[in-house]
Amino acid sequence: MEKAFSYRFYPTLEQESLLRRTLGCVRYVYNKALHERTQSWYEKQERVGYNQTSSMLTNWKKQEEFSFLNEVSCVPLQQGLRHLQSAFTNFFAGHAKYPNFKKKHQGGSAEFTKSAFKWKDRQIYLAKCSEPLPIRWSRQIPDLCEPSTVTVRLHPSGRWHISIRFDDPRCKPLPVSDKAIGIDLGIREMLVTSDGKKISNPKHLKQHYRRLRSAQKSLLRKQKGSKNRDKARIKVALIHAQISDTRKDHLHKLTTQLVRENQTIVVENLAVKNMVKNHKLAQSISDASWGEITRQISYKCRWYGRNYIEIDRWFPSSKRCSDCGYVVEKMPLSVREWDCPNCGTSHDRDINASKNILAAFSCGVSLWSECKTRTE
Repeated sequence: MEKAFSYRFYPTLEQESLLRRTLGCVRYVYNKALHERTQSWYEKQERVGYNQTSSMLTNWKKQEEFSFLNEVSCVPLQQGLRHLQSAFTNFFAGHAKYPNFKKKHQGGSAEFTKSAFKWKDRQIYLAKCSEPLPIRWSRQIPDLCEPSTVTVRLHPSGRWHISIRFDDPRCKPLPVSDKAIGIDLGIREMLVTSDGKKISNPKHLKQHYRRLRSAQKSLLRKQKGSKNRDKARIKVALIHAQISDTRKDHLHKLTTQLVRENQTIVVENLAVKNMVKNHKLAQSISDASWGEITRQISYKCRWYGRNYIEIDRWFPSSKRCSDCGYVVEKMPLSVREWDCPNCGTSHDRDINASKNILAAFSCGVSLWSECKTRTE
């Protein structure tokens, strides 16, 4: 099973200088290749692929004005072109928007394949670096596992992280369980399970909202290009990083517990990107991290031999009585509890929805056809 561990590291002055130049070159090559591909299409209606941009890179490195590209490893530059090709592939497939140019102050990343780093004595030596990276090993890479790819990332807050990808043969399925749950994602309650458990939303953004707003106001008052503005920008980025770290820590603990305790987990395949277009709920939905919750549950189920099931987002989980199957015509978001007009059962909106989500998986095709008929 392929895994990736992320660590923080603290480069020496020499290493930081080389890494910053590498990130700058990766960004420059990516942006220049994107410009060439865009210009070629608008002027000649010709598509330029990875092979052509790779040839362009070779020619650029031979020119005097681009000689700085030879000061860094060529592998991250080639990987940057591959990422650009992937961005265009996703664009033409309708999965993403047109690729954007990379900005300097948003950090950056550089990917090193096996030919551009050395794994020796459980240390990482990057190309053109004489000393190993001083990594803070929060957990060790398993024995007999060798990294296949290393990605170095500089965050806007100024923190350095390294992601090490490797194949882990120790990752084995957990003992089989007969427990299955349905999960309903929400804002007030982050998630509600079909067995009646409610996990409250910690609202990580709200906890730091005043500090963040104050720091952002201070940033707006600074003159562009000044050192004080750069300091203020880093302060804002550090607050964002703190919010992100606490959110990820909470979600990892929560999703790991759910995967360990249940054999089958059923959720709705919500279109989060479309839902955040509602400006009244966008901030709350983003803070609840519905997409990240389902992403973590999905890959952890693959790791540990669990079943991850998604049901149609149009299934009326909230409006359907989990006891008799009666579907209410309308139910505003303000209604949190309701009584079934058919059987008289009292329902908690979220618990009822999670029970119906589990039932949709359990009943299979027959339930789908029944739901279509009732909603139509």
